[in-house]
Amino acid sequence: MGAFWSMPGTKAAQSEYNEVSLGETCKRQRMTSICYEENLRLIPRLPDEISIQIFARLPRVCYLNMRLVARNWKAVMMNPELFNLRKELGMTEEWLYLLTKFEDDKLFWLALDPRSKIWQRLPPIPNVVYEEESRKGLYGLLMRNMVGQSNNLTNIIMGWLGRKHAPGQLPFGGCAIGTADGCLYVLGGFSKASAMRCVWRYDPIANVWSEVTPMSTGRAYCKTSILNNKLYVVGGVSQAHGGLAPLQSAEVFDPCTDTWSQVPSMTFSKAQVLPAAFLADMLNPIATGMTSYKGRLYVPQSLYSWPFFVDVGGEIYDPETNSWDEMPIGMGEGWPTKQAGTKLSVVVDGELYALDPSSSPNSGKIKVYDEKEDAWKVAIEKVPITDFSESESPYLLAGFHGKLHVVTKDANRKIVVLQADVCNNMDSFTSSSSESMEESEAVVWKVIAETNLGHAELVSCQVLNI
Repeated sequence: MGAFWSMPGTKAAQSEYNEVSLGETCKRQRMTSICYEENLRLIPRLPDEISIQIFARLPRVCYLNMRLVARNWKAVMMNPELFNLRKELGMTEEWLYLLTKFEDDKLFWLALDPRSKIWQRLPPIPNVVYEEESRKGLYGLLMRNMVGQSNNLTNIIMGWLGRKHAPGQLPFGGCAIGTADGCLYVLGGFSKASAMRCVWRYDPIANVWSEVTPMSTGRAYCKTSILNNKLYVVGGVSQAHGGLAPLQSAEVFDPCTDTWSQVPSMTFSKAQVLPAAFLADMLNPIATGMTSYKGRLYVPQSLYSWPFFVDVGGEIYDPETNSWDEMPIGMGEGWPTKQAGTKLSVVVDGELYALDPSSSPNSGKIKVYDEKEDAWKVAIEKVPITDFSESESPYLLAGFHGKLHVVTKDANRKIVVLQADVCNNMDSFTSSSSESMEESEAVVWKVIAETNLGHAELVSCQVLNI
């Protein structure tokens, strides 16, 4: 119990927790400082140490209402040391954080506690306009060349260029979402005609957004992943002379020091061996995903310029050597592709999974990567996806509680979170294809939560374990 009061606070500044207590007297002084009302115990007739132990064992979904009981309760609920104690007790919980968007480009954040099936709304990101980076301009022609005239992504980007932001509207279209150190991050995106450098962090303990050190390069539609508790960002598009251009650069954010560091740029080596030189000049190299897997970062890649779309495998970043290497052929060429070339993947219990969508109901597949054979194999044959709208992300893939989850919309346009028991399929990976399909069809998908947001579109999702 002594460790609870001696641990320093993080993220939200709390000066009263900066001193290190060495004895029982100091611990009780520290305990007293957390209470705003003098001589008022958290729970009558109980020592505050016992009350804190009780709080730490309660479901986290209760904390939002517990903050309203009294000021000293609120101080405890917003103290990072309470969550450090929860971690020591093995009481951490995985929550799903879902980003949606309405027709007026208004962002709407939700957090789901899978155990209680309760949804909570997050506060909105402050609507800030960066005048120095939001210069007006029209880059539509280049963007149409890069993402395609008939692709819905083009219309999304074109809609943001030159648009004035009304209060509460999406400040940065094309932003990326990531997690690190128990916080949610929103990075870059478009503001008017410019790719932004800004980074916003959501602290679930304090339930507030705050701006942190910006990226060194303005980026939109970049890819993110966490490795060794650091947030990596690769690719995307940024401003160039006369328009927007794809990026091959990468950088990493350390939440402990609030600093960004450069990472070597991706090489896109396969882009140099195209059969015709004019194709290499016309096609733009893009990162279509990024996943942290077995201590390294895996980045599938493509060359894209409407109407040409060429998969070029991918690259692997090793933080120990600080270098990129070519992805195995079977892994890169077989990585399932989603709308607009995006590749959805997630790691569950050390296995790398990817969603292989389809244009017909209930015929999507989830594949697992077999490292020994360098091949993607069907893990789940039928995924109950029925939403094939022209939205940015009609379906999302997530992993928590040791299981695969798909977030999509049902026939009634409700957002549903579907869960599959991956363990039932593990033996099928080494079986024949017919046996694999028979086993996969036995998977039962379960709706663990749902919510009705009308015409809201899915954008992205992340999982935090707190």
